[in-house]
Amino acid sequence: MMEDNIFLKNRKKLSLADYMKAQENGRENLGTELPVAVYRLLEYSLRDELTARLGKEEQIDIFRSAGFRAGTYFAEKYLDSSLGLSEFTSQLQKRLEEFKMGVLRIEKFDEETGKMVLTVSEDADCSGLPLLGETVCNYDEGFLAGILTSYTGKPYNATEVNCWATGDRVCRFRADIDE
Repeated sequence: MMEDNIFLKNRKKLSLADYMKAQENGRENLGTELPVAVYRLLEYSLRDELTARLGKEEQIDIFRSAGFRAGTYFAEKYLDSSLGLSEFTSQLQKRLEEFKMGVLRIEKFDEETGKMVLTVSEDADCSGLPLLGETVCNYDEGFLAGILTSYTGKPYNATEVNCWATGDRVCRFRADIDE
């Protein structure tokens, strides 16, 4: 049993950062990239399982929270938050494309309120999905909110308003400061 393993006694609670410490040679034959189909298999099987066990609202909340945690980590690890907004946005766009997560565009930004409308095309979560009648990018809602919160120091939330799964050709998110 794991409780009896002396090497596991007094171990610390693992965090996202601990799991993300990948060794460069961990996949020396297959490399670091993964097909979108494999990512979606993980995402949508988790979505189904969480919905079956906990209900749809709880599943959505969990995906948003996980996305927020990942967005915060992503911002801290891969982005320079000391940059001005224009440079930061440009860097974010490049990073999302480098990681093959999607193509980000800022459609609107209100400097006074902090409200913005963002689009992500070629989104790893849903681009190419059939019409499902509901938005499905809850993880991305949290991911974007985590990045924006980390960058601005203000509590952002993001809500998907258009999605491939609702018949649109891009995912569109409204981001607001949560007051």
